[in-house]
Amino acid sequence: MPPRPARKALNAYHHGDLRDALVQAALQEVELGGPEAINISALAKKLGVSQPAPYKHFADRETLLVAVTAEAFRQFSAMLRASIVEPSKRSKLSRFAQLTLDFGLRRNGIYRLMFASRIMACVPKGSELHSAAMETFDLLLEALEAPAIGYLRERSALKIWAALHGVVMLAEQGLLTGEVGQISREELVEEIVEQTKLALSVAIEAAGKAV
Repeated sequence: MPPRPARKALNAYHHGDLRDALVQAALQEVELGGPEAINISALAKKLGVSQPAPYKHFADRETLLVAVTAEAFRQFSAMLRASIVEPSKRSKLSRFAQLTLDFGLRRNGIYRLMFASRIMACVPKGSELHSAAMETFDLLLEALEAPAIGYLRERSALKIWAALHGVVMLAEQGLLTGEVGQISREELVEEIVEQTKLALSVAIEAAGKAV
C-alpha cells in the first residue's frame, strides 16, 4: 500500500502570505513586551516556518520593525478615523485625544514602538512608515476643525500631540495618579483640548485681522 501523502500543516503559508503573518505576529509580541520582544527566530518558530524563511521578506530585525511600526500606525489611524467621523456631542479633537490616551495606556507596547523608539527617526520621507505616520497627523489636523491659515493648524497639532505624548508617558510611569492637582488623566487631556482649541481660535482671529 503506497504511503499516505503528508497532510499540510495548519499553519503553512501560501506564497506571499508570510510577510503579513510575520508583521501581525510581531505586533502581538510588541503589544505584550514592547519593541524589545521582537525576535525573528522566535517568530519563525511561532509561525512554523524555517529559520531562513522570514529573511526572504525582511533583511533584518530593523526592517521588520519598520514594517510593524507602519502597520501599527495604519491600525491606529483606522481607529481614530472611525472615532472622529461618527456623530457625537464631543468635539473631534476631544475624541482624538481621549482615544490616544486610552491607546497609549492600554496598548503601551505598541505605543512605545510608534512614539518612543528610534524607528521613526531613521525612515526617509515618503517611505511606507513615514506615509503611515503622516496619515495619523493628517487626522489630527482634521480633528482641529479649523481653516488652514499659514501654519497655525500644523503648529497647534504639534503642540497638542506633544502634550498628549507627555500625558501618556507620565501616566505610564505612574506619575499621573490624580493626587497632584486633583485631576484625572482624562480631565487633564480635556483641559489640553480646550486650551488648544481656544488658542488656535484666537490665533486665527488675529491672523484674519492682520490681513
